[in-house]
Amino acid sequence: MSMDLRSTAAVAGVGLYGLGEAPGETHMEIMARAVKIALDDAGIELAEVDGLFTTNMNNLLAGPSVAEYLGIVPRVTDATNFGGSAFVAYLQSASMAIAIGLCEVALICYGSNQRTASGKLHSPVEPQPYEAPYQPRNPITAYALATARHMHEHGTTRRDLAEVAVSMRDWAQRNPDAFLRDPLTVDEVLAARMVADPLSVRDCCLVTDGGGAVVLVSAARAARMRKTSVWVRGFGVAHTHKSIMEMPDLTVTPAAISGPLAFGMAGVQPADIDVVELYDAFTINPILFMEDLGFCAKGQGGRLFAEGHTRPGGRIPVNTNGGGLSCTHPGMYGIFTIIEAVQQLRGEAGARQVSDCTLALVHGNGGTLASQATGILGLER
Repeated sequence: MSMDLRSTAAVAGVGLYGLGEAPGETHMEIMARAVKIALDDAGIELAEVDGLFTTNMNNLLAGPSVAEYLGIVPRVTDATNFGGSAFVAYLQSASMAIAIGLCEVALICYGSNQRTASGKLHSPVEPQPYEAPYQPRNPITAYALATARHMHEHGTTRRDLAEVAVSMRDWAQRNPDAFLRDPLTVDEVLAARMVADPLSVRDCCLVTDGGGAVVLVSAARAARMRKTSVWVRGFGVAHTHKSIMEMPDLTVTPAAISGPLAFGMAGVQPADIDVVELYDAFTINPILFMEDLGFCAKGQGGRLFAEGHTRPGGRIPVNTNGGGLSCTHPGMYGIFTIIEAVQQLRGEAGARQVSDCTLALVHGNGGTLASQATGILGLER
């Protein structure tokens, strides 16, 4: 049955707005401007949008709030909040809605002004009763816990983590939209202020503003698009816990479930992927995800980054925009993995363009390694 959903939807347009800082603008304004750019990119009018897939960290009723702000009355809405993985998860629900005829033009969108509004990481992670007595500074405390366990079990080092940050910065230096583009060395990461041992401030994602939007259309509509269609070849969504204390294995994320689902539907393997776009909230994330998604064996993720395979010119480029560590992280990053993958597949990535890019993997993360969503995007249907 899942095979029937392969390539039932295609990305027709993407939009970015306000990456870094957008002073004086609300999260809705930032989102709406990204939506306008994405619709213009697709050559589609706002009135044609009949499916809405959105969430954010400001509106309890995100679906009705966003629809009202945009002035649309969608036939189908999904505002499920899985955390930052939600937007990649929407590739699944939007494809399903398109496949059964609930909508023809689906809009995935997000916006945040967390940097200029507060300058602090706005995290929706609420305290857990069995964690609260230890006064964790979540989400970073939870990620530090998983990092320490991976180091203990697999010999991963802080230098391996630093190589992840440097890899992302190498890509960011090629991206004019990236918030941090100064050169970064492993020694600078290791010398950075410790936040939650073993994670330093350079092991942590940025705090920025930013908005993104993705327009999905039916296969019939895709045939009439003016730009190259990017097909949603496969997807998978999984969650195994909410509290980090309930995570079955601190070194194995639900990406080990969502990844095989996506690969199975798409009919491809990790070796077929040309570019990988991951949610890198902390430097441990890409290590865990590359392992769980099958790009290397468990315990070898640190070596993958340390040996330079993920950097410009490497055999498996990862986070070609600079990721959440160096490009942008406006609270929820997942949608930006899709946008960067589409730009790579269309050959629109400029100086950071990966040659012969025809198949991309996008992956979102939510909560404390709790929810994972994987998508396979490709030029061939």
